[in-house]
Amino acid sequence: MKKFFKEFREFAVKGNAVDMAVAVVIGAAFTAIVTSLVNDLIMPCIGVLVGGADFANLAITLKEGVPAVVNAAGEVVTPAKDPVLFSYGKFINAIISFIIVALTIFLVVKAINKMKKKQEEAPAAPAEPSEEVKLLTEIRDLLKKSE
Repeated sequence: MKKFFKEFREFAVKGNAVDMAVAVVIGAAFTAIVTSLVNDLIMPCIGVLVGGADFANLAITLKEGVPAVVNAAGEVVTPAKDPVLFSYGKFINAIISFIIVALTIFLVVKAINKMKKKQEEAPAAPAEPSEEVKLLTEIRDLLKKSE
């Protein structure tokens, strides 16, 4: 049992597990931002462009609803039945949300890769010369002074 907990502790403190946990938390927050972006900013603009339609409410009625039947005493004889809807508008919203999320993630990854590439291309600081090079440099300087 001790071996199991030791292995678990080693796994949990590895950089990959911690990085993954951070990514999940950031991903959850990012989802809320993208959902708000789609529902509150983009979809109303698209709705205005297509004539004021709210995609979430677009649906085809497959079967009409039935109102409740009430007798003279006020008792419900037959309960109401909701209509059966083919809600394609919600599906359109989901597709648009997916495209926006995919595009946003693509742009973020592209920006990160660009920053990494610039960082890799940056000239590295010159390495400290070896002891031999330092000694040879001193000898050269002494020879120049003696001339």
